[in-house]
Amino acid sequence: MSNYAAGLGKPGSGKRRIRDLLNQPDNRVCADCGASDPKWASANIGVFICLKCCGVHRSLGTHISKVLSVTLDEWSDEEVDSMIEIGGNASANSIYEAFVPDTCSKPGPDVSHDQRMRFIRAKYELQEFLKPSLRITSGKCSTKSSAFLTSSLSRKIMDSFRTNSSSQKIFQEGMVEFIGLLKVTIKKGTNLAIRDMMSSDPYVVLNLGKQKLQTTVVNSNLNPVWNQELMLSVPESYGPVKLQVYDYDTFSADDIMGEAEIDIQPLITSAMAFGDPEMFGDMQIGKWLKSHDNPLIDDSIINIVDGKVKQEVQIKLQNVESGELELEMEWLPLDQ
Repeated sequence: MSNYAAGLGKPGSGKRRIRDLLNQPDNRVCADCGASDPKWASANIGVFICLKCCGVHRSLGTHISKVLSVTLDEWSDEEVDSMIEIGGNASANSIYEAFVPDTCSKPGPDVSHDQRMRFIRAKYELQEFLKPSLRITSGKCSTKSSAFLTSSLSRKIMDSFRTNSSSQKIFQEGMVEFIGLLKVTIKKGTNLAIRDMMSSDPYVVLNLGKQKLQTTVVNSNLNPVWNQELMLSVPESYGPVKLQVYDYDTFSADDIMGEAEIDIQPLITSAMAFGDPEMFGDMQIGKWLKSHDNPLIDDSIINIVDGKVKQEVQIKLQNVESGELELEMEWLPLDQ
């Protein structure tokens, strides 16, 4: 289950809960083509979609995708709970787009109807991008058997979320329950901002919940190399990791050199969906997509590498005249 959506599972108006989920950053664009401000959803798949993709989903039939309007249709409690449990686009896409080949491009908002149809059919009906253990194939089948297979797939995906989520809840510290550890390797900075006469003395600070960690200071360097590991405990109700870069000053307050928010949901969702990464060879299992409202320079790919779930991240620092940062994140289940 998406931890961003965990707080939405409380009693209340079904439509209000769906609207609250829609307002999460990853749900503000269509899950299939990236068009902004989607107003439709596939209740059984768990994604928010735009009007154009909605038309394709309807053509697949309700046995594959049950389309509902966020504002106009009535939602059952079961449909609302299913959307909340999946958590929306990032969570669902980490499953349904786990293996999009390089030869297949995800459509943009302005692609032709045929391109849109081919991608959506491959994604949901033909299950071409799923990890192998979730694929359900039957050759040629009737609508009735197809509906059964799609329902079975939905159950397998939901079971994957539930099983992996519950298995991660291992220990508590006070009133805070943790689901795993996040190892962040701060690699290097590029073209950082000048805060002294000609240079800066930069260091990086990470915040998650009440935790605050920082790197060492690199003196007089606008292109510092740290290669320093910082370990964060991830609470059950987590948000983004807040990153800040400062210039160290001996006799006055340290000057800010930029900041960014790192969305760790795609990494954690992908890791939990796959379970034990040592059972798989090296492969891509998800991604955090670049958008206008996040600091990514390029899409950030999530891979299994040597039995570990890792994500390379390159960000442009925000609220500053210049500066980029390169880091790597690794997800560690508590039993490790």
